[in-house]
Amino acid sequence: MKLYVDAGNTRLKWCLDQAGETVASGAGVLDEENPFPGLTRYASDIRSIAVSTVASEEKRGRLLDYLSRLSAVAACCYWAEPERGGLRNAYSDYKRMGADRWHAMYGAWLDHKQGFAVVDAGSAVTVDYVDPHGRHLGGYILPGLQMMLRSLKTDAARIGFDPEQVLATAPGKSTGECVNHGLAWLSDAMIARIGRDTSEFGLTDVLVTGGDAPRLIDLGLSGIHRPDLVLAGLRAVAGEEAS
Repeated sequence: MKLYVDAGNTRLKWCLDQAGETVASGAGVLDEENPFPGLTRYASDIRSIAVSTVASEEKRGRLLDYLSRLSAVAACCYWAEPERGGLRNAYSDYKRMGADRWHAMYGAWLDHKQGFAVVDAGSAVTVDYVDPHGRHLGGYILPGLQMMLRSLKTDAARIGFDPEQVLATAPGKSTGECVNHGLAWLSDAMIARIGRDTSEFGLTDVLVTGGDAPRLIDLGLSGIHRPDLVLAGLRAVAGEEAS
């Protein structure tokens, strides 16, 4: 079986592939003693390991160390590229692009060659646009919901509030409402901008992934929820490299 890992800054997702079919999948936390709950019983059947990660060097080292103890198979990390299969990266220094963005775009490109946007709502929110010719038009990186909450908690100590997953954008009438409605208000503005951009660029689909994807969809982002988009791109890239 082939193990595919999408490791972000905090959480990771994994899936096991056998003959093109997913036979097991799961999620974990990078800093936990066992970041792959549910995977151990399949360890002896693993024949290859492919990793897409944006974790720090320290966390990546711990991840690879854990995988080396789990399986005798050496893990292979896949990174952003200048071009693949007709998809062309807009970055002149493509090595500075996060692997997850590239793999998400490639996963989307395989099924949506009419042009698309990818919105990855994780620790950071990334937005990338690709036209029908496979040209990556560029994108945006913004702080994610949890990152903004932590910033308000730690950098503005006199702002006391309980974080809530609210969708209301009306002006708040307490500190908690002002913060939580404010974050929803920012997301609402981002959603409106994505709508304008996709219309201007003539892009047909919006693919939404990441842990906060359901929240953005509930706030009005009109998109296709693809929670395993990074893994889909990684599986394709690793498969093409193997062949």
